Amino acid sequence: MTRRFALHHAAIAVVALICVPVAAPAQDASAWNAEQHAAARIIAGATLKAGDMNWLRAGIEIKLEPGWKTYWRYPGDSGVPPTLDFTGSGNVKSVMVLWPAPELFDDGGGGHSIGYHSDVVLPLRIVAADPSRPSSLRVKLTYAVCGRLCVPGEANLALELSGKVAAEEPVLAAAEARVPRRVVSGPRETQGKMLAIRAVHREGDGAKGKVVVDVAAPTDMPVDLLVEGPTPDWALPLPTPANPIDGGSPGVRRFTFNLDGLPPGAHADGAILTFTAVSPADAIEVRDRLD
Repeated sequence: MTRRFALHHAAIAVVALICVPVAAPAQDASAWNAEQHAAARIIAGATLKAGDMNWLRAGIEIKLEPGWKTYWRYPGDSGVPPTLDFTGSGNVKSVMVLWPAPELFDDGGGGHSIGYHSDVVLPLRIVAADPSRPSSLRVKLTYAVCGRLCVPGEANLALELSGKVAAEEPVLAAAEARVPRRVVSGPRETQGKMLAIRAVHREGDGAKGKVVVDVAAPTDMPVDLLVEGPTPDWALPLPTPANPIDGGSPGVRRFTFNLDGLPPGAHADGAILTFTAVSPADAIEVRDRLD
């Protein structure tokens, strides 16, 4: 074999190696999608197991510039909640969106909005249609970013999910830890808990009725109470602190709100309301039937 012939074949071999397709490794995060005063991306983590159920761990991370905010699933007196559309995802049976405990802030018009002042991760629990195959997540995120003015944001995000332990695992774990834990109302929930909904009852009838909620919490702990109706078209007002008529029990806060903001044709009797109590150290969610 001549030297020229050998070099020729070596060059062909190098080109062939370069052209061999190689599967792209799954990434821990998608690229950032930047908007005015904010950016969003998908982050992914390991497959988690609970009994017979497996799900893929992921999250939508939203970064906000200082002084800007975005909204919770129920924005309060004003604001626009984020929406997430997972159409186009591959090998995905279902996606559950979890919402970390939000904050209350002035909306600039005399009311209060509910949302996030700083960066936030919305954890996702993704169930694959076929757990033996890889999944891909596609998300169309729409959200509002507000400072003195509000600007709309939209992000089209995509990420292949490996289900392996990833660098963003601590970030996902921290976001999940701030998701309100779901409990039931009643005195038993005060045992060994930081927060508890002791009682929910209704006073008055008709459109002028109000709801009274007693929340147990350590005396020196600030607490906010949020309420949502059974469907997103309910626009109940924010509960406000009130003094118990009988002086109350130590460590119990009373909140009230009027039964305003019901959609046309809706009735309060028997409605399932969702109460979220938030403190700096704890957050709980309670669903209670309004009788």
